[in-house]
Amino acid sequence: MKASDDFIRRLPKAELHIHIEGSFEPELMFEIARRNGVRIPFDSVEAVRAAYEFEDLQSFLDIYYQGMGVLLAERDFYDLTMAYLRRARDDGVVHTEIFFDPQGHTGRGVAFETVLNGIWKALRDGERQLGITSRLIMCFLRHLDEDDALRTLDQAIAHRDRIAGVGLDSSEVGHPPGKFERAFARAREAGFVAVAHAGEEGPPAYVEEALDLLHVARIDHGNRALESMALVKRLEAERIPLTVCPLSNLKLCVVPDLREHPLKQMLEAGLVATINSDDPAYFGGYVLDNFTAVRDALDLSADDIVTLARNSITASWADEIQKNRWLAEIDAMISASI
Repeated sequence: MKASDDFIRRLPKAELHIHIEGSFEPELMFEIARRNGVRIPFDSVEAVRAAYEFEDLQSFLDIYYQGMGVLLAERDFYDLTMAYLRRARDDGVVHTEIFFDPQGHTGRGVAFETVLNGIWKALRDGERQLGITSRLIMCFLRHLDEDDALRTLDQAIAHRDRIAGVGLDSSEVGHPPGKFERAFARAREAGFVAVAHAGEEGPPAYVEEALDLLHVARIDHGNRALESMALVKRLEAERIPLTVCPLSNLKLCVVPDLREHPLKQMLEAGLVATINSDDPAYFGGYVLDNFTAVRDALDLSADDIVTLARNSITASWADEIQKNRWLAEIDAMISASI
């Protein structure tokens, strides 16, 4: 039996792989650009959306960094984050763990605290007004050098009470996780939990490096881990969650067709796979869109959908009381549908 759209929407879900800058819808981009007097190389929302055709990760990143250039003030980051939280609430997200890229802002003269304060205030209002709990993860841009990452980490340590973890994103190929071994070691010593993008376009060896050198708690993406049976067995045995982003993978040509996505293989191998939206404004789908797309493309059963929702809760960094409450809500929904 397949799960209906409404059933999937009502399932309590956590989103563990969302770049807040990647939720920047064109309408809001134009609004903030006008507010800040910043010119952008598009004359309409339609022109922006027409530019969202990508050949690979790098072609996406080129326009991604261009778009974030209009974000200048604390209010901008607040508005960006609240817009995402409202969309997530409507999709049944009860907890979110948000990535942000401070180097993408400090490198163009925006203060670290301006970025953090705007996002943080929105997350607090999101919990009070929308009932969504959250954690914040600061990502290092892997196309920059490790010294730049270390300088960014020095700024983050003063805000350890608001930043839960560190991650690694941006251009993967040619920038293996081991490039940032010192930065991650220092981050862990400071009390941050570690995650890293690996195995999206990079080889299975990048996933192994993220585990062995960066000591990550989760792998973001991880698609190509399936190319190594030894690695699959390790991920299953160690219960390492994978934050999978199906529509992102399709849009960036990681998979040529969603029917060829490895998500179902991950579930069959007993891996802790989760469904996430990555950069939804650019890839045409928030969490619910990703769930329904893979349900249809991969012929996922209702049990598969429930497993994915459960995985998202158990793989999150929410407190155990919250996790148990959401898991109980899932159990109650299943009982009511039998």
